[in-house]
Amino acid sequence: MTRKIAMVSHLTDLNAGIQANEDLRYWLTKTPQERLAAVTFLVNQNLRPSQRMDKSATSQKKVK
Repeated sequence: MTRKIAMVSHLTDLNAGIQANEDLRYWLTKTPQERLAAVTFLVNQNLRPSQRMDKSATSQKKVK
């Protein structure tokens, strides 16, 4: 029995990491209300009229 090892390579765009840092810095300059409004807007774009978001897959932490 012979084993073969396949060569795996991942090409990464160096600008992608820079863009992610810029995106993070941008969103950290926004208030929590503005961030929540942006998330709500994006979620609503993917829902059909009168459809509600399924929250059964999320877990809620109890606040002490």
